Amino acid sequence: MGDRDSIYGFAALGLEVFPVSNSEEGAKTLRRLSEQDYAVIYITEALAEGLAPELDRCRESLLPAVIPIPGVHGNTGLGLNMVKHSVEQAVGSDIIFNGN
Repeated sequence: MGDRDSIYGFAALGLEVFPVSNSEEGAKTLRRLSEQDYAVIYITEALAEGLAPELDRCRESLLPAVIPIPGVHGNTGLGLNMVKHSVEQAVGSDIIFNGN
């Protein structure tokens, strides 16, 4: 999920792509996909920044795993921060980044 320019290339790899133009449309699409049988949903970091409540709701469930990826405008650091938070939540400590 994300802006068309960032995700369209994934269609060539056989992935289903869901272009969205704003956070409201993104929230509806994420909600719909999470209710279907998707195990992994890749979402651009730029879109994910506007979907915090929906992402929190997804984290409460085992599936789907929502993975933020950089878009055509580059890496915002959101994906790395989400991984850091998930590791801290799972093990109770920052074992990967050591507080950095």
